[in-house]
Amino acid sequence: MKLGLKNNFFALFVGIVFCCASKFVLAAQSFVYPYISLYNEPKYKSDFENFEYVNPLAPKGGTVVFPSYGGFDSFNPFIFKGNPATEAAALTLDTLGVTPVDDPASVYPLIAKAFELPHDKSFVGFILDERAQFSDGTPILADDVIFSFNSIIQKGAPIYKVYYGDVDLVEKISDRHVRFYFKKNIQNKELPLILAQISIFSKADWKGKDFSAPTLKPFLGSGPYIIDKFQAGKFISFKRNPNYWAKNLPTRKGFYNFDSIRYEYYQDTTVTLQALFSGNIDIREEYIAKNWVTGYDNDVVKSGGVIKEDIPHSNPANLQMFAFNLRKDKFKDKRVRQAISLAFDFDWANDKLFYSQYARIFSYFTNTGFEATGLPKGKELNVLNKVKDQLPPEIFTQAPSLPQHKDAFQTRENLKKAVELLKQAGYDFVDGKMTNLKTGEPLSFEIFDNSANGSSFTRVMLPFIKNLKKIGIEAKFRTVEVNIYKNRLDNFDFDVAIIALTTSQLPGNEQKELWGSASAMVHGSYNIMGIQNKVVDALIDGLIRSSHKDDYEAYVRALDRVLLFENYMIPQWYAPSARVAYQNKFEHPKTSLKVGFQPFTWWIKEENKP
Repeated sequence: MKLGLKNNFFALFVGIVFCCASKFVLAAQSFVYPYISLYNEPKYKSDFENFEYVNPLAPKGGTVVFPSYGGFDSFNPFIFKGNPATEAAALTLDTLGVTPVDDPASVYPLIAKAFELPHDKSFVGFILDERAQFSDGTPILADDVIFSFNSIIQKGAPIYKVYYGDVDLVEKISDRHVRFYFKKNIQNKELPLILAQISIFSKADWKGKDFSAPTLKPFLGSGPYIIDKFQAGKFISFKRNPNYWAKNLPTRKGFYNFDSIRYEYYQDTTVTLQALFSGNIDIREEYIAKNWVTGYDNDVVKSGGVIKEDIPHSNPANLQMFAFNLRKDKFKDKRVRQAISLAFDFDWANDKLFYSQYARIFSYFTNTGFEATGLPKGKELNVLNKVKDQLPPEIFTQAPSLPQHKDAFQTRENLKKAVELLKQAGYDFVDGKMTNLKTGEPLSFEIFDNSANGSSFTRVMLPFIKNLKKIGIEAKFRTVEVNIYKNRLDNFDFDVAIIALTTSQLPGNEQKELWGSASAMVHGSYNIMGIQNKVVDALIDGLIRSSHKDDYEAYVRALDRVLLFENYMIPQWYAPSARVAYQNKFEHPKTSLKVGFQPFTWWIKEENKP
């Protein structure tokens, strides 16, 4: 996915089976486990030494420079205000548990060395590792866990109250034992795994400080790196913490092999391509197909100074789209959204601009195995039948499909159909403009994107805008700086936005964030489109509470089908592999596992170390 929007949020799961290896009775109704897994046994047993996609003997040392886009004025990514440097939290703050990319349905120990679970699933307990400590040597205790959670809930971005809304109470059992109790009769099966992802920061370090305010004072963290130097909006440099407490844990072996990591901030992805060739950055993902095919034809690449590599992945396709702002009256009618969708010619763009490198996104869960295809049947049909009176009849008689533009004839037919839909919605041509006959307002809108991607999208937008003009719709394309882009999304100040959202391998509780009615009007919400649909809410609730895998899959497919038929967005495209270019001084693990680009498993070749 081109740069994912709010991309450190979505590694979430659904349904649960608690693994029994090494368990022992802790209390009358609870047990302690070395991991938590969903549905099946976890991939890694309790005595595993490292994850399979790393090199546990990778040499340490050297410096790597990555590009980042936009700017930053804060190190706090948990609040609504400011433009945070999300890399800072990722590298300096550890979480209670770790989910590996080759076992996305399980959590293994980090700050928590074990997990406590009762028979009735009414709470989850975390038993903290006695070795766990912050970078100043102070221990990580239950008070820090409770403080971290309460700070995020009480002073963090409003959306966290929705996200962790099923937690009723947090209790300190001892200095290294904390429990999260769930609300009565709540069957949120993935909640223990979600809570294991909470970043933990020091209660003592925050004494006398305002957690709700942006800050450029680095957090006292417990992660593998410490912020060394930075210039707001320009760069951040991290240095390895030599006393990192978890460096020999199985969940950390083979990771974080660089002595220092630096992020240089840019406003445009095209600039970073030249920065790679000049040696100002070391590793760069390519998001533009044309660049990948034609932009590396130079002496630096030909001589082997820069390596191009396609790294296969089995990740869900990032949900890249043209997102309608449903809060706008002009987009409330599904027929209007469908008509606009008919004007987008992906086939032409893929052939003429993308060198046929992309596949079309066809589902909200593309490449997960949970896509709604064909006609509903089996348990999915049973789920949809429960809300049949609230659904359009065609959802039961038509398979989800996207407009085809294989030739000029198909494009003309699509535009004719678009005009028919607009007329049904109360529009018609007035002086050549598609006009709302009730209000007299011509249909027009702005499509906007951030400047990091905008130049590459201009070529895609021109034929789209031309097709819209043929049916009397005026559309304009505009790019803005990344920080302005984020602010406008957070405050719902847009008509149509080009966005990309990270998709979970196992869709779950995060679906409330993305499409749930409760998040639609929350500023800074992930429900950027503003979806408010009672059927969608019910289907999300059903998938979260499903106890059996086949029930869960039925709810996910039903949710996908309903979202697709509502035409809330125009799906774009995805690449089946990560395109990575890098200076010829790095190595990375050789594995048959399709784990994609995992930069923190890379290392510098011995001959290239200073």
